[in-house]
Amino acid sequence: MSDTRTRSVRGGRLAISRSRGALSGFLLILLGLWGAFIPFVGPYIDFAYTPDAPWTWTLGRGWLEVLPGAVTVLGGLLLLVSRNRATAILGGWLAVAAGAWFVVGRALAAPLALGNIGSPVAVTDAKRVVLELAYFSGLGAVVIFLAAVAVGRLSVRSIRDVEIRDVRTVEPVDTTTAAQPAAMPDQRTEVIGPTAQARGRLNWRNMFRSGDRDNELAHR
Repeated sequence: MSDTRTRSVRGGRLAISRSRGALSGFLLILLGLWGAFIPFVGPYIDFAYTPDAPWTWTLGRGWLEVLPGAVTVLGGLLLLVSRNRATAILGGWLAVAAGAWFVVGRALAAPLALGNIGSPVAVTDAKRVVLELAYFSGLGAVVIFLAAVAVGRLSVRSIRDVEIRDVRTVEPVDTTTAAQPAAMPDQRTEVIGPTAQARGRLNWRNMFRSGDRDNELAHR
């Protein structure tokens, strides 16, 4: 016979469901890949900054486009796969920093000697604006927005987080052994009968008693 008891195992406050930052992480990965690869593949579709040759590496592209794009991808991966609140928040802040660098990086490129990004390959002002938004300021703003939303969600403990923390485990307890009393050591009982001398005395007394009984019967 067994009894089933439920024991509550409480995890840490950092446990979260993987879906908390999954959508933001996935979108950040896509945006990071766009920011890192568009300067190299954009010339194929006439959507580029100078030099407008595919897969051309420059110092400015490395610091101002590839680096923030890679950091955005890393932050998105942490948000997508992590089930730890601290790790996911770290990924969100990495993406925020990368988005901010997309926006302000070009202003700091000359003082820090990070290279020149080139000029937009466009004959109209509308295309220049689109290139600016798609490569730098617009891309960085969207990255900051998504990362900030993810950090805000992760900063609040939801009911789902509490349910994940309170893990129920069922433990069977055997009550057969608990109900039985503890085994007593073996006890031996020795029956002590009369000794040989005592048995002899009893026999002599019986003989005299039987003789007295015979005499009483004869007198009667």
